[in-house]
Amino acid sequence: MTPVDHTGGCQCGRIRYTVALDHDEAYLCHCRMCQRATGGFVATFVQVPTRAVAWVTEPDWYASSPIARRPFCSACGTPLGFMFMQDSGNMDLTLGSFDRPEAFRPVAHAGCESMHEAWLDTRDLPRHFSATTQSVASRWQAAGLEVPE
Repeated sequence: MTPVDHTGGCQCGRIRYTVALDHDEAYLCHCRMCQRATGGFVATFVQVPTRAVAWVTEPDWYASSPIARRPFCSACGTPLGFMFMQDSGNMDLTLGSFDRPEAFRPVAHAGCESMHEAWLDTRDLPRHFSATTQSVASRWQAAGLEVPE
């Protein structure tokens, strides 16, 4: 696969990155460290060569454990990834921080000892869309804005 440039960043736009990738693979991590770091039942990542990431603005970093550190935006709080302290040549970027997360496909689960099975298959649950949920749409309209995607 020919390398493709992907862009991404934090919610407020202060931190931006570009990364050239020759794959479209992502994975889900269910470990408790990732659950706590992201506030979700699972974290989704794209593993990338560290040298392939070009930060437009360097992110903030914190040591999330004795073996890892995580980039984030201190202005808006967006978690941007994961990296082992002992550099392996790779790091992980959060799938949701990519401008086009739909460009990636899930290929594996990690940290399965903390997996919440009931949350994996939700296809039978009712689906509500932000633009048609009155409590959300009315607030965006009151702010003079359209509901974002």
